[in-house]
Amino acid sequence: MRFPLGRWSRKDVRLHRAEVEANGLKGRLLWADGTPPPGKQAAGNPAGPAYVLIHGIGVSHRYLRRLHCELAAAPTYALDLPGFAGRPKPGRQLSAADYGAFIAQALKASGIDSYILVGHSMGVQFAIEAALYAPERALQLVLMGPVVDSRHRSVLRQGLALFLDAMLRENASSNWIVFTDYLRCGPRWYFTEVPVMMGYPTELRLAGINVPVLVLRGNHDQVAGPEWCIRLAQAVPQGSFVEIPRAGHVVQHLRPQQVADAIRSFAGAASR
Repeated sequence: MRFPLGRWSRKDVRLHRAEVEANGLKGRLLWADGTPPPGKQAAGNPAGPAYVLIHGIGVSHRYLRRLHCELAAAPTYALDLPGFAGRPKPGRQLSAADYGAFIAQALKASGIDSYILVGHSMGVQFAIEAALYAPERALQLVLMGPVVDSRHRSVLRQGLALFLDAMLRENASSNWIVFTDYLRCGPRWYFTEVPVMMGYPTELRLAGINVPVLVLRGNHDQVAGPEWCIRLAQAVPQGSFVEIPRAGHVVQHLRPQQVADAIRSFAGAASR
């Protein structure tokens, strides 16, 4: 499935923030006007499940902000995870399962009891683990630019794919956000978590998911190739695949309206 091109034109919205903690780990939850603050989500979720945006390694909610704005007509939250985005560094390496447990527990403590997890890059791994941790609350999954592609199973190959994507497929604003977030994360924590990302068995863990899954990529993504993404979509009983034209790995920043349209279309079809 392909979606037409368009320019990002939605007026930016203000994001509110609150600190969240689970299992001794500290992160941050963000939401826009119109989304219930933590602890005040209406019982029964009459507006439907919330979107929860999950960033990848080294970065933060900032490269998801445009997508957040596009989705904000419905309850939408974003997370800054422990060790990233200036959040306190844990005293040990965290597995993807550790991050998944943190996400699920932090959302539960915030009164967010049903949601659609939207992960990007390594955030796909975190989203899968959060869904496995709390399957009764994660109703659908959206996996954007999933890593690690079977073509890039070494750090060198993965690093080269990221470099080529940044140089050839991203724009100046997305690169600025990503690189400045890398600086905020710092090399020590980034390289602490790289082996976790590289060793994560995405296909094996995804096989345990029993809810609808959308795998989404920019059609010029150097990091998550089409064969890999199609294979992931086929690894679950209710999987689908979407490509967004003329976008690279950080597709949600360059084409937020098209990504939001694809997510809303998937969520509506899956709920029916």
